[in-house]
Amino acid sequence: VCFIPGGLDCSISFVSHVLGKVCVQGGQKEILSVLVPRLTDLTKSDCIWQRICWRLVECVPDRWMEAVVLGFVQRAPGADVLSRLLGNLVVKNKKAQFVVTQKMLLLQYGHTTAVLQNLLGYLSLDSLRRAFLIKVLQELLETWGSSSAVKHSPPEQQHYISKAILICLSHLKEPEIESCRQELLTSMMEGVKCHLDSSLPQIRRLGMIVAESISSKINTDGPVLKFQYEEDDETRELKSFLMQPLPSCVVPSLPDDDRNEKADAALPLVLKSNEKSHAAAPVMPDEESDVELDSDDDLIPYDMSEDRELKTKTPLYIRDCIEVLTSGEDVDKWEAAVKALESLIRKNPAATREVSVELAKILLHLEEKTCIEGFVELRQRAQVAVLTTDPIPVAKYLTSQFYSLNYSLRQRMDILDVLVLAAQELSCPKSHEKTKQSGAQKPCIQLLPKSDSSEDWKRIVDERIKSKTRRFATGQSQAELASSPNEFNSVAGHFFFPLIQHFDRPLTTFDLLGEDHFVLGRLVHALAILMYLAINTVAVTAMGKALLEFVWALRFHTDSYVRQGLLSCVSSILHSVPTERLLEDVTEELLETLSWLGDVVEKDPDGDCRRLALQNLLLMENLKKKLQTVPS
Repeated sequence: VCFIPGGLDCSISFVSHVLGKVCVQGGQKEILSVLVPRLTDLTKSDCIWQRICWRLVECVPDRWMEAVVLGFVQRAPGADVLSRLLGNLVVKNKKAQFVVTQKMLLLQYGHTTAVLQNLLGYLSLDSLRRAFLIKVLQELLETWGSSSAVKHSPPEQQHYISKAILICLSHLKEPEIESCRQELLTSMMEGVKCHLDSSLPQIRRLGMIVAESISSKINTDGPVLKFQYEEDDETRELKSFLMQPLPSCVVPSLPDDDRNEKADAALPLVLKSNEKSHAAAPVMPDEESDVELDSDDDLIPYDMSEDRELKTKTPLYIRDCIEVLTSGEDVDKWEAAVKALESLIRKNPAATREVSVELAKILLHLEEKTCIEGFVELRQRAQVAVLTTDPIPVAKYLTSQFYSLNYSLRQRMDILDVLVLAAQELSCPKSHEKTKQSGAQKPCIQLLPKSDSSEDWKRIVDERIKSKTRRFATGQSQAELASSPNEFNSVAGHFFFPLIQHFDRPLTTFDLLGEDHFVLGRLVHALAILMYLAINTVAVTAMGKALLEFVWALRFHTDSYVRQGLLSCVSSILHSVPTERLLEDVTEELLETLSWLGDVVEKDPDGDCRRLALQNLLLMENLKKKLQTVPS
């Protein structure tokens, strides 16, 4: 109830009902874009208008409260303004409390950073509301540290929750941190483990950033967590949220003349302070500096301008490289062997085939002994060269070692990378050094001697027209593309089938269906690429059928990276396997896959999975009518 100039009391609950009704019916933007700026000005210095504004939002019915509160939070220019407009609404109204502390933070994730800062800053600006700030932080950390939430919620929501946690931490005071230090430590340890177990790089990085921030807050004097990750704009933005927010105040803008005068007045002060600092610096006399000089400085250095660095002789034979790499006694020779190995393998294919498996074994276990630039790439290129030179025995060795004991996850992923790169090289036509030159020549104008006859004149015009005319269908104007047999055709099965056989057999140190799901994701993506490259090969139908069964067995995997790989496998099958073979051999499997893809488009929490499933549905659209006509 407010007092009006006529000496009468009136209720503003009707205005509150109108405001709520307009906001919930879709007029939130229109009414609040005018109302919020006006109330902001009126409540700056008038406490009566503040009470009127509080009463206005408190009298909004619960069924319309969400739309009103959301509109105020979105359009308030700052947390202090929002505090003036809403007051302690979250303390008095349960519906507003649910919207502010639960729905906008845990159930929604599309709000901007400014909305988050307004919301959490509003909770921190009053002693009665700070209890909700600590409660919100605890619930956010509980969600952030839940392995189920990390697996099933989209990356955008996890990024939103991480931002909210960092903003909450920036508003905490030292006594509040001290009271919940143990809870923060427990939540940090659980959450960082869940995030580091994720297969998505952005999720792992979010876990590292939030864990570093929590550690810096609870261990102000002792050691803090420090991870290694790539710094980018997103990382710097997240770290900036942890900075203590400055109190918002309006600084009156000065005219240009006054601003220049104040800058000129400040300049002599800076110069004077610099002069004082220079005057305060002690000046060492020349005699003392001469005494402190070392006597060795008088010696004349040797002239080494013509000296040359001794270069290690590059190995000329593959067996020499093997001997150097296995012994490793001479570091210089070892570096030279690593750098020269790929070219030796490609220049001597016959010699490479004699020791191909032994060489593949050495390269798989080769570790960097010196700080050689590009070591990982040099080793990988040498492995690819060995595999393309002698595909079948080397592929059998690498695929057998993928499921063997006593290998690190890094080595297993190296095997997958080498198989994929070698398959790409084998499936592409070889580039020839001598290519046929194009028969078409650049248009040029031929100058003819002057003549007065009309025939010469017409000939000159015809030549010019001909030289400037582009013809696309006359003659052989382009060079023929180099063609060569697909070398991956005869070896595709040796690359593919051994990888797909033992994925469900856990080993002592390797469990693809368990904690090593990141390697499973890499395996699934590698199989999708091998399937894509196997187009027009003899084994493509058998590969497609086996891969479709593999996809069906893992279609409900909890890791989004694995599901993305499975959907890529479906795309590769539809691309590589002939339509006739799909309709005859895997009709029932395709119908089941159609149903599964529809569920993924509607229900999968990951945006990339939904996009890939939709692409697969578009690819299968042409098959759908044919599938319906095939008798069951």
